[in-house]
Amino acid sequence: MITKTGRAWILFLATRVVGMACDAAVMAGAYLAAFALRLDFQEPQWGWAAVARSFVVVWAVQQTALFLAGCYRLTWRRTGALDLPRYVAAVVVSAAVLTLMRFFLPSVAHAYMRPPYSITLINAVLVAVGVIGIRWLWRLAWDARRSRDLLINRDERRMDSAEVLALFSGRRVMVTGAGGSIGSELVRQVARCSPAEILLVERGENALYEIDRAVRDRFPGVRAIPEMVDIADETRMRSIFAAHRPEIVLHAAAYKHVPMVEANPREGLRNNTLATRLLGEMALEAGVERFVMISTDKAVRPVGVMGITKRLAEIALLGLNGKGTRFSGVRFGNVLGSSGSVVPLFKEQIARRGPVTVTHPDMKRYFMTVQEAVALVLQAATLAEPALYVLDMGDPVKIVDLAEEMIEEAGLRPYVDVPIVFTGVRPGEKIFEELDVSEGSVLKTGCARIYVCRDDPPRTADEVVAFARGLVDGGASDDDLRDRLKREWAGTGL
Repeated sequence: MITKTGRAWILFLATRVVGMACDAAVMAGAYLAAFALRLDFQEPQWGWAAVARSFVVVWAVQQTALFLAGCYRLTWRRTGALDLPRYVAAVVVSAAVLTLMRFFLPSVAHAYMRPPYSITLINAVLVAVGVIGIRWLWRLAWDARRSRDLLINRDERRMDSAEVLALFSGRRVMVTGAGGSIGSELVRQVARCSPAEILLVERGENALYEIDRAVRDRFPGVRAIPEMVDIADETRMRSIFAAHRPEIVLHAAAYKHVPMVEANPREGLRNNTLATRLLGEMALEAGVERFVMISTDKAVRPVGVMGITKRLAEIALLGLNGKGTRFSGVRFGNVLGSSGSVVPLFKEQIARRGPVTVTHPDMKRYFMTVQEAVALVLQAATLAEPALYVLDMGDPVKIVDLAEEMIEEAGLRPYVDVPIVFTGVRPGEKIFEELDVSEGSVLKTGCARIYVCRDDPPRTADEVVAFARGLVDGGASDDDLRDRLKREWAGTGL
C-alpha cells in the first residue's frame, strides 16, 4: 500500500512532468514564432525540417536552465512577482549559452546546434513571456475557482444590523474574557453599535491593555472601562456589578485548551463552571436583562474535562432562568486563527519547514471565522427565548486536509518539503467533535443557522453546582477528581 508520502511524491513528479511538457510546447511555439517574425513569415532557406532539428538543442538548453533555476520546485498556483527573477534568469542564461554556441561553432555544419543571434533574442523574449504567462493564467484561474468554492461552501451571514443595533445601542454591556480572541471581537462588534459603555473584564494585563487601546483608537465615542480582575474573585466582581449595573453580559472568559484543563481539572471546574454560576447569580442580583455565555461543541457528549466543565456550566447557568434575567448559551466549534487553534500553530511549523503535527489522520473539526461566529452570537442574543443555542457551522474539516492545504498555500509540497506527522489523540480529545443540527436534536429559530438545543439535563442546576463545589473544595487528588467527572458526565447530553 502506497503511503501518503509516496503518493505525494508521485503527484509531485506527475505534475512536474506535465509542467515540463507545457513549457516544451511554449518553447516550440516561441521558436517557430521567432523565425516567422524574423523572416516575415517566409520559409528559411535551410527549410523547416532543419529548424525543427535545431529546436531540439534549444529546448534542451532552455529546459535545463529552468530546472537548474528551481522553477520546477514551484507550484503554478503560487507563482508570484517574487518568482519572476528566477524565470527571467533561466531564460537569460539559456540565451547566453545559445549565443556562445553560435560564436564557438560558426561552421555551417553545426547550424542545427546554434540558431542565429536574432532568433535567439526574439525566442528568449517569447519564451519568458510564455512560461511566466501560463503560470499566471493558471494562478488566476485557480484563485477564481477557489473564491467561487468558498462562496458556495460558506454562506457566511452577517448580523442583522437593525436587531443587534437596537439591543446594544445606548446600553451598558459587560464582556468577560474581553482580551481573548472571541472576547475582543465581541467588544469590537458591540462597540460599533454605540453602547453607553463597555466593561472590559479581563485578568490578563497585556490582553486588557490591547483591547482597551483598540476601543479608544477605533471608537473614541464609546466609553470603555477596563477591569483587570479574575471572574472567580467574588468580592471584586460584586463591586463591579454594583458600581456599573450592566444591562447585558457577554460571558467569554473560560479555560479552553483541552490538554491544559485535562491536566488541571480542579482549576477548570472552578473557573469554567463555578465562576460562571457565580456571575449568573450576581447578574440576577444586579438586575441584568440578558446574559449570554459562550460555550463549545466540546460540551456535546463530552469526553474530556474541558468539555465536561462547559457542559456543567451550561446547566448551572440556564437553571437560573425564570427569575428575571434571561440566560442563554451559544455553542460553536473552532474559531480560525484564535489563540491555541491549529491555524497559527501550523503557520509556525510550516515557516520552519515542519514537521506539521496532526494528532490523528481522521481528526475532524468545525471551523468558523471569529467575525462570523461573534456576529451570530450577537444575533442569538437578540432572541427573546432564553435557551441553549447551537450555531450551524457547515461541514467539518479534516485537520490533515487543512494542514496539506496550508502547506500548499505557502508554495510548498506536503510530505515532500514539509513532513506531516501524526502524534496521537491527546487526553480529553475526540476524533470528531459534534454539533448536531438535525431535527431530532434542535429546534429552528427565526434566524438562519441558529438553533435551539433540545437538551434535557440529567440533573438540576442546583445539583450540578453542589457536585462541582464538592469536588473543588474536597480533598480528592486531581486524578480522582478527573475520574469522577468522566465517570458521571462523559458522553451525556445532546
